[in-house]
Amino acid sequence: MKITSAALIALLLSSTLTSQVLAMSDDEIIASFRAEQNSTGNIADAIEAVTGQRGWMNSDMKSLFDAKIVGKAATALMRPALTKDKTKYPPYHLQILDEAEPGSVLIYVMEDGTDIAAIGNLMATTAQVRGLEGVVIDGAVRDVTAIREMKFPVFARRISPATSVGRMIPVGKQIPVKCGGIDVNPGDIVVGDPDGVVVVPRWAAEKVLSLLADYDDRESKMMPIIIKEKSLLRAIEMYNRY
Repeated sequence: MKITSAALIALLLSSTLTSQVLAMSDDEIIASFRAEQNSTGNIADAIEAVTGQRGWMNSDMKSLFDAKIVGKAATALMRPALTKDKTKYPPYHLQILDEAEPGSVLIYVMEDGTDIAAIGNLMATTAQVRGLEGVVIDGAVRDVTAIREMKFPVFARRISPATSVGRMIPVGKQIPVKCGGIDVNPGDIVVGDPDGVVVVPRWAAEKVLSLLADYDDRESKMMPIIIKEKSLLRAIEMYNRY
């Protein structure tokens, strides 16, 4: 089979991009995002620059206490139970709790049920003893006092005493979901801190990290100028960091 010059160039570019994407392991990527200077604010800026898409979840997605989490997404989706639906659904939300790799961030989406608690004390305890990084809930959380005392990171849009039992049904695990207004795929990198939660598509992670290194370099050089000149505008003009 004859390969055209254009096809050969495309193949070489594809191979180069693939090698670049796979240059860092998941553990290396997670460790890099965990660095103190890599705030969700800077990460959100970098995601938009790389992908052209918003990477931050809705602003009501907040942590129960100040914490930073970084890990690969493991997802579960729940929907309101219908009175006439007698289907016996597997407990996907509990299965993923047991199956997710240590260090994972559980993503629970309560579709049309933001006032329903996805987890409480028992599920949070299970997640903690299994070594999971944290939980992000497009919905509510309950047993807040106990979860704060155990210092297990949970980000949620609501706090509510309402149980999901009898109200919500699990319909899938390790599937693409929309959480806090953005798409999340299993294996994407989830970063949460006191400012909120961002999601880095796995394919874009290294490019985002490269931009973050550039942001950090510029900001570290801008700070002395701000102090000296007493002007943020002057520092921005010098380093083009808008």
